[in-house]
Amino acid sequence: MKNIRNILKSRFNNNGIFFIQLKKVLGFKPKSIQIYKTAFTHRSMNIKDGEGNAINYERLEFLGDAMLGAVIASHLYLEVPGGDEGYLTKMRSKIVSREHLNELGKDLNLIKLIESKISSAQFGDNIHGNLFEALIGAIFLDKGFKFCEKFIYKRVIIPYVDIAQLEGKVISYKSLLIEWCQKEKKKFDYNVYEDTGNDEVRHFSVKLSIDNKIIAKARATSKKKAEEKASKRAFFVFQSRMSK
Repeated sequence: MKNIRNILKSRFNNNGIFFIQLKKVLGFKPKSIQIYKTAFTHRSMNIKDGEGNAINYERLEFLGDAMLGAVIASHLYLEVPGGDEGYLTKMRSKIVSREHLNELGKDLNLIKLIESKISSAQFGDNIHGNLFEALIGAIFLDKGFKFCEKFIYKRVIIPYVDIAQLEGKVISYKSLLIEWCQKEKKKFDYNVYEDTGNDEVRHFSVKLSIDNKIIAKARATSKKKAEEKASKRAFFVFQSRMSK
């Protein structure tokens, strides 16, 4: 009986701490704590319901992504009446970019709420944005669309969405560079190769050549990150010519 009481006490204390921390992030009192528990459960916990369905944040992440996109799209539609479909799509992409969502998740320190069998040091940056989207999905299920919309305005739109600044923000240096090379009929090549060295985590290096001349080099933990980093460096080399 003593062991059972200790287990129940531990669970109660854990939920109590989680509730207090969650309420600070949300700015309101949640109704169903279990929905938010799911939003911060990593797949490594390998938890399933009675029907064998996995219980983790990934489905809520999918839902939150849709809710975030809808609210941002509505805001842009109303704020920029002269913007065509292409403009609105590009602006929405800038707001909900993976980089920006990761920053939002970090600002709220959502990683402290996650339940996982993996050390937080092993997570990539995307975990922060994933948790942010999962949180939005949980808010929608727990409190409905209006609360969800209010949270997005408070945490995303009001502090971060400045139309003028977003218009000049680059979301992909690689896309920008490729578009410029194609326009100027320049030959480009991303030579990517594995470059682990003495690192515990696998790394990739890239040499970016334009017209058979190496313009930039970069190294990162994924091919995509390495290419983007090299593209950014190349962008600053050609910035004056690209802006014409």
